[in-house]
Amino acid sequence: MNLQLLDSLHWRLENGIDDILSKPIVPTDLYRGVRDSQLIGVSGYTREGLPVFAIGLGLSTFDKASVQYYVQSHIQINEYRDRVILPAATKQKGRYVGKCVKILDLSGLKLSALNQLKLLTAISTIDDLNYPEKTITYYIVNVPYVFSACWKVVKPLLHDRTKLKIQVLQGCGRDELLKIMDQSALPHFCRREGSRRGSYTTEDCFSLDHPFHQQLYNYIKKQAGVCETTRPLMHESVHVEMPVTDSKKTEFCKALESEWKKFQKQDDFSQLHDIKISD
Repeated sequence: MNLQLLDSLHWRLENGIDDILSKPIVPTDLYRGVRDSQLIGVSGYTREGLPVFAIGLGLSTFDKASVQYYVQSHIQINEYRDRVILPAATKQKGRYVGKCVKILDLSGLKLSALNQLKLLTAISTIDDLNYPEKTITYYIVNVPYVFSACWKVVKPLLHDRTKLKIQVLQGCGRDELLKIMDQSALPHFCRREGSRRGSYTTEDCFSLDHPFHQQLYNYIKKQAGVCETTRPLMHESVHVEMPVTDSKKTEFCKALESEWKKFQKQDDFSQLHDIKISD
């Protein structure tokens, strides 16, 4: 048994990951706040039967709850994917389906998003160490001009195998994505150039009202034996260890310092006044 697998098993044991789908984020208003500020959902399936995870990275604010709630929600979606969605897709296709594709929408991305880099790096590290090879490709769409600067900071923090799976598509990526999925599976932000959240609201897979999130949340509540008439659970998040190696931290600081100096010389420096760097 290799060392990474042993470390992952230890991480699952120490953080109670096997039971995390029985720990709902309550009350519902709190969970709705998480969903409104951590934009992710399932928009459909590729023609090969792989689930399509849509991620609104550019418009995610992560400002409606504590960090641990966002980490808890992310891991719950990972576990629900592995325990429910992928087995169902396997049954549907009549052959093993063990991976997904992810489409990252960068609409609305600003340099101030670097405020959340510590959280996003922690989530990425959890995925790299404990959910490897679950995503076959990361498609990046609706890329703004600030992407280049942000990418120089983020790139050193990603695992090499993750970098190889990233494809940056032109515009909303519609034409390229239609080569692997039908129109109905496209996230709402890929339906037309310049689309924003709010368009195609009935198909907004980020919303708590979308069938994916309703099924996920009901599944978690059922696992916990929770129903609307029972006594509310304590409003506590699940604490999960979030490893970030010192080497990655050093690379991040060097990259961020370099990009900061470049933007000090440009008109865009005004966008950086509210960035707070810690650790």
